[in-house]
Amino acid sequence: MTTVELLNRKGATKGNLIPDAVLQMLNQGEIETVNLIEWSAIDHKQLINNVFPQLGLGAEVPQLINVLDGIDKPSVMKCVAAVGNYLSAYGIRNNNSEQLYSLFSTHKSDSIRCYACYIIALNNDLTLVERLELARPLIADANFGVREIVWMALRPELVKQLEEIIVYLQRWTTDPDERIRRFITEVTRPKGVWTQTITALKNNPELALPLLEALKSDESLYVQNSVANWLNDASKSQPEFVSSLCMRWANDSNSKATQYIVKRAMRTLNK
Repeated sequence: MTTVELLNRKGATKGNLIPDAVLQMLNQGEIETVNLIEWSAIDHKQLINNVFPQLGLGAEVPQLINVLDGIDKPSVMKCVAAVGNYLSAYGIRNNNSEQLYSLFSTHKSDSIRCYACYIIALNNDLTLVERLELARPLIADANFGVREIVWMALRPELVKQLEEIIVYLQRWTTDPDERIRRFITEVTRPKGVWTQTITALKNNPELALPLLEALKSDESLYVQNSVANWLNDASKSQPEFVSSLCMRWANDSNSKATQYIVKRAMRTLNK
C-alpha cells in the first residue's frame, strides 16, 4: 500500500479485513483511524507501549497496562476512559495538566487525542467554562472519534451545572464551525448514546429550548441530524412537548432545514 493509498483509504468493513500494515501503524500511533471499524480495532495496550515512551511517560506504562487489565468486559470506550482518567490524575498530581493536555491533544493519532478529552474534562482545577474553551480544538477535531469522545467526557461535568452551561452554549450556536454547533446538541441530548441520561432534560426538555430554537434552521446537515436526534430522544419521555414544538416549527418556518429536522424528529412518534 502506497502512502497515497494509505492516507486515502476508506477503511475496512470488518475488523479482520484491516490490512496488517494499517493496523500496525494505527497501534504505533503513526496514522489516524478513518472509520468506526478501525477505531474499534485499536489495541490500546500496544498503543500505550509504542507511544507513551516517546511522550516521556514510559515509566507510567506498566501501571497503565495494569489499569487496562483490570477493566471488566473491556471495550474501546472503557479503555479510552480508563487511560484518560489515569492521565488526568497524573497531570493534577504532577502539576503539569496543561502541558500534558497540549501534548496529547495535538498528537497525530486520533486515539491519543481521545485520551486528551478526559485530561481536560476531569481537571477540577478549571471551571467548566474554561474546560469547554480549552476543549474547542477537540470538539472541532477532524476525526469523528475524537468529536464523540469529547462530548462524552464533558457530559457528566456539564450535568452538574446544566442551566448555567445551557446559557453559555447559546453563544456557540452561531459559531462558523458546524462541528462546534453540533457539539451543543450532542452533549445535551436527554438520553444520549453510550452515556448517562440527563434526567433534568428527560423530564424538562424545555430547558434546552434556547439552544434548539437557535439551531432549528441550521444549514448544516450534520447539525440538523443532531437536533432531530435530540428531539427524537426527548419524544420517548415527553412526546407532547416534541409534538407541539415540531408542529409550531413546521407552521412557522418554510426552511427546508427545519422541515427536515421536524420529519426526522418525529420518526418515533409517527411509527
